[in-house]
Amino acid sequence: MDVDNTVKSKEELRQLVKLLKGKQETAEYFRRSAIIMDSIESQPGFRDASTVMMYWSIRGEVFTHDFIRKWAGKKRIVLPSVDGDTMNLKIFNGEEHLIAGDLYRIPEPDGPLFFDQESIDLIIVPGIAFDRKNNRMGRGKAYYDRFLVTIKAKKTGVCFRFQMFDDIPADENDIRMDMVITD
Repeated sequence: MDVDNTVKSKEELRQLVKLLKGKQETAEYFRRSAIIMDSIESQPGFRDASTVMMYWSIRGEVFTHDFIRKWAGKKRIVLPSVDGDTMNLKIFNGEEHLIAGDLYRIPEPDGPLFFDQESIDLIIVPGIAFDRKNNRMGRGKAYYDRFLVTIKAKKTGVCFRFQMFDDIPADENDIRMDMVITD
């Protein structure tokens, strides 16, 4: 999908990406997600990581369920858990321990909070749009930005090619990724 890469407002970008996601066929969605997750696996930062923060994907985001299932027994996987305006972390202990979260009803672990943030080696971050300077635009609630500013771990954004732009609106509160992986 070719996309007009001129700078747009955050709201225009969110609407454009929503439209493009809606055009993506299911088989293509899973195929492209697999390409992205295979690329993550090949990164030294992932291979060397013991603790990885990820996200349990919702429709339209790069699909992570199979990847998390595959690696949960080999690495400690932590997922976001939202409480009001705060993003917390919990260890993924299997799908049977996921409950509907406060934010968008996104599944999150039901166990105790994870506080050992210093042990996180890599963070895999979703986004609505990214740009060539590794800027990230999220859903507009700033959960990730407020959380990521406190973490030293490598931050890897993941998105589909149509979510990558030459330049997106970003300000001093938007946390830049160390790298962005796309299909």
